[in-house]
Amino acid sequence: MLTHAEIQRREVHGATPREHKSAMGQFMTPASVASFMAGLFKPQDGELRLLDAGAGLGALTCATLDRWKAGELGRGRMTVHAHEMDDRLRAHLQETLARYTKDGVEVVVNHGDYLAQAADSIERGEAPYSHAILNPPYKKIGTESDARQQARRAGLETVNLYSAFVGLALAQMSPGGQLVAIIPRSFANGPYYKPFRRFILERAALRRIHLFDSRNKAFRDDEVLQENIIVLLERGATQGEVVVSHSTDDTFDDIRQQTHAFSEVVKPNDPDVFVHVPDGSQDALEESPNITATIRDLGIGVSTGPIVDFRAKEHLRYRPEPGTVPLLYPQHFTGQHTTWPVAGKKPNAIARHPEVERSLWPAGRYVVVRRFSSKEERRRVVASLVDPDALGNPEVIGFENHLNVYHDGKCGLSEDLAWGLFVYLNSAALDEHLRRFSGHTQVNATDLKNIRYPTRERLERLGAWARHHPLLTQEEIDIETGDLLLSQQRIDQATQILAALGFPRAQLNDRSALCLLALLGMKPDDPWSDAGAGLIGITPIMDFAREHYGRDYKPNTRETFRRQSMHQFVDGGLALYNPDEPDRPVNSPKAVYQIVPEALELIRCYGTAAWEANLATYRAKRQSLAAQYARARELKQVPVVLPEGGELLLSPGEHSQLIKAVVEVFGGHFAPGAHLIYAGDTGNKVGFFDRETLEGLGVVVDKHGKMPDVVLYDARRNWLLLIEAASSHGPVDGKRYGELHALFGQSTAGLVLVSAFSDRATMRKYLADIAWETEVWVADAPTHMMHFNGERFLGPY
Repeated sequence: MLTHAEIQRREVHGATPREHKSAMGQFMTPASVASFMAGLFKPQDGELRLLDAGAGLGALTCATLDRWKAGELGRGRMTVHAHEMDDRLRAHLQETLARYTKDGVEVVVNHGDYLAQAADSIERGEAPYSHAILNPPYKKIGTESDARQQARRAGLETVNLYSAFVGLALAQMSPGGQLVAIIPRSFANGPYYKPFRRFILERAALRRIHLFDSRNKAFRDDEVLQENIIVLLERGATQGEVVVSHSTDDTFDDIRQQTHAFSEVVKPNDPDVFVHVPDGSQDALEESPNITATIRDLGIGVSTGPIVDFRAKEHLRYRPEPGTVPLLYPQHFTGQHTTWPVAGKKPNAIARHPEVERSLWPAGRYVVVRRFSSKEERRRVVASLVDPDALGNPEVIGFENHLNVYHDGKCGLSEDLAWGLFVYLNSAALDEHLRRFSGHTQVNATDLKNIRYPTRERLERLGAWARHHPLLTQEEIDIETGDLLLSQQRIDQATQILAALGFPRAQLNDRSALCLLALLGMKPDDPWSDAGAGLIGITPIMDFAREHYGRDYKPNTRETFRRQSMHQFVDGGLALYNPDEPDRPVNSPKAVYQIVPEALELIRCYGTAAWEANLATYRAKRQSLAAQYARARELKQVPVVLPEGGELLLSPGEHSQLIKAVVEVFGGHFAPGAHLIYAGDTGNKVGFFDRETLEGLGVVVDKHGKMPDVVLYDARRNWLLLIEAASSHGPVDGKRYGELHALFGQSTAGLVLVSAFSDRATMRKYLADIAWETEVWVADAPTHMMHFNGERFLGPY
């Protein structure tokens, strides 16, 4: 059964010219929408005072009073203040609301300018209303208009009647008061409504947002093509969760709703206070830590095309001619291709003239985004590449105002960066992201400044890939950008696993996460249950990171991978070192790592219900596991008996075996009783170092000093024996001779330089390199020495 207000609405709708409704900004609220809006009010104790600013025929007030009569708003006395300045509607409004006076409702119908009356009330410090319900007029207001002046009196700077009505109505609410309004979604982002967003969020908590999936259903009788939303605000309340609901149309037959943290709707520290309206789907860009760069971080800018064609009519040319340069419109772009000139209604060129010269930019490779689209178009963001070759490589070019232009200080971009931006901006993920918080069909430069981007390095890698695909399809773009998002998500998950396993902050980084993923053979889209336990070395780990995660580390970072990630994995019992051949030398190019079985079993259940319980079990025995694997490694180490007693353990390998022979055998034969000053270890860099004794001999070695493999001090003869164990590295050649004399030049002891070899076959390979005035010792003939020239055998020079 139709309500009286709905009958009145339909009668007046048919009798009112569209021109009149448009001039007044009037769009009457259907009964179904009014009922839904009134249903958002929560019951409240005490006297109820309802404001309906711009009441029209009273549909919203009637729906609210019907709830009050049913006892759904509280049992307090009800007073209504309804404002309507249109004489044609006010008589109907008074008749309609008069029907409620018999129920004890006090009704006041005000005529005249609501904004002026509200501004007066606000200046008097009045805040009388407990409830407000609005379908405000929609109409732009000029800078010097009376409406703009009245809003300013209340402290609000705004550009449309609807935001002025809502802002001033909110300012008239008492603490705890509830305001429900149906308004265009355009307030949610963009620069024009930023003061309005700040105004309402500083004074009220946002409790509810309702969206219509179809943008022409809320006011279907008026054929309004506008994306409207319904909001519920609570005056003076602390901001908490926000309920976001959706329905296909104004029948509200299929309402879906979710509750979100306010931080999901208005991002913390967002200087523009954009209102993001979640639609229930996952926003890949919002949730990706890989998409965090601002336009400023990229070192570039984005601006609206500087040439407004109707202001430069006398300089426009439909055909290129001498003295003109290309003027680019959206019509000149199709995907990655630039087509110029194009026959049609738009000009193709602009004459060079002092009036337009400063609006022309150097020709180059720019990325442009079309400013306008329709709501029904498949894509909101349409990006294209400017190809200077297609323009005939002019000196300068012009961009018309219907384009947003990415530039580097009003100059072109590097080729890889331009291509990377082109791919990213045309991704489905970005288009979906922009639609979530942009209620209008215009893509402003401000919107593009406020979205987040991959880092410049990642964009350039994306661009390098794209340049080799001359006919990019949407599927290829979405797969590649999807991999970008997915790969970082997987890296972050690996970092979370390392944190859960107790690794310190120094290992909680992308490099260590990639090491773990390479150990497991995990590509970005592999399920964790498929994690493997293959053997892999440092270089293959770096290759894996580059091939599957787009991280290209320089070859000289191998040692960083080994010493700052994999070394800690081994020490922490997460990885095995050379499990296939434990005696393999530390510095062998064949060295490999493997995930330990217990960790593999745990990681395979990451993301499942069993993760937490299995993690607790693993943590409980992790220390014993690490100690167990450490003992196994120690069994493979090379023990060296020190001259003064005690034992030194060196990493396994041929080099350590030769150092052991030098300390235990060479020293016993040729420097009996000598004191060990230093013994290097390829695994730990410094195996043994008596720095204090060396400094007592006048030698101070900083961290850059490259020590020989073994240093013995023969106190009886006051000799320092500097011995190079020439297994993987060479002997004391001419260059090394100079380095050692420079390093030990301040020594108060004489210097004896020795090259030690494991056998004579190895020695023969280096004979031509051995420096004069040095000694040679071979481990397989330990009682013999060879002297290279000089006036004495085995002595300092």
